[in-house]
Amino acid sequence: MAVLDFFRGTKADGSSPKSEIKSQFAPPVMDQPFGTYWGQSNFGGYNNYANAILRQDAMAVPTVSRCRSLIANTIASIPMEMYSVKTGEELPSLVWVEQPDIRQPRAVTIAWTVDSLLFYGVAYWRVTEVYADDNRPARFEWVQNDRVTVKYTKNNTEVDYYMIDGATRLPMSGVGSLITFQALDQGLLTKSGTTIRAALDVEKAAAISAQNPQPSGFIKNNGADLPDAQIQGILAAWKSARQNRATAYLTSTLDYQVTAFSPKDMMYNEAKAYYALELCRACNVTADMADAEQMKSQTYQNILDRRKEFVAYTLQPFMTAIESRLSLDDLSARGQVVRFSVSETFLRADPMARLEVTEKLLALNLITLDQAMQMEDLTPEGSGEFDVN
Repeated sequence: MAVLDFFRGTKADGSSPKSEIKSQFAPPVMDQPFGTYWGQSNFGGYNNYANAILRQDAMAVPTVSRCRSLIANTIASIPMEMYSVKTGEELPSLVWVEQPDIRQPRAVTIAWTVDSLLFYGVAYWRVTEVYADDNRPARFEWVQNDRVTVKYTKNNTEVDYYMIDGATRLPMSGVGSLITFQALDQGLLTKSGTTIRAALDVEKAAAISAQNPQPSGFIKNNGADLPDAQIQGILAAWKSARQNRATAYLTSTLDYQVTAFSPKDMMYNEAKAYYALELCRACNVTADMADAEQMKSQTYQNILDRRKEFVAYTLQPFMTAIESRLSLDDLSARGQVVRFSVSETFLRADPMARLEVTEKLLALNLITLDQAMQMEDLTPEGSGEFDVN
């Protein structure tokens, strides 16, 4: 009987042992420098994801904002379902699959999770509730990356523990622990920080030129030197007058000399277009989708093919990072996986194409009529759920 009890998962007295499922093993570090120098003399280094450029600054670049909206908002609009690994059938979803955070809709949580993966390369969910039967997490909350401090091991090879808001060490399981999502690439702020900074500089330079439509220069005084107060008054009057009229008047002792090129000569438009293309490449978004392509090609492509390409080359890495993490044993039961319903929503074919496929499946007796109706979100005839007779 002891052997049978072992396979049944029961104790000798007939009771079932309560499993202790940890939130997550300490993940390995993929992109931090190895060595004792970066590990702060064998004590382990810290990282609170302070980057050379802030996320808010990066979002000030129109191309980055556009790419972020395309990626995060599209993925957030796709529903998630639970499926059986063995049969592939759709299973009833757990409550956190429909709404991870009790305070907000699922789409909001997923959108900001993708945002963290895009900019930082990692996203965090804090466990707020657990199931009483198996201690698996039942509710979460998304945590902003700037709030999280990571303590590494002495050689920066693994995560030792986490802290939020600089507080005490977080537990590695149960309420208060963190669920981490690792992206398949470094974050945009790390790998493209220089390009984003250059694009910001171009935007600022163009804004300064817009505020000062006249070319930059200096006023030369050919007469006696003037006191500082009078000089400041002349400069202020000059700036105010240039905002109201393009024609200026100077006395015989004053001469205006241009020292800078005009905005047209500076080629701000060309520079902005160049960095827009570079940032599209960094985000794996085609230039035409981000409206960053000046000379658009005339290649024919229908909406469904364009969406398939967008999913394959842009969205899939982020969806895979989220799906694979939510399908691990510490969150989902073994044999069950969480997937985005892409084919049923975002990549769903037009009604005529679906009808042709359904007709062939019915003709080959591969599906029943009730199954065909379920495929089109119709109530099967045999259910009687909406029988009015």
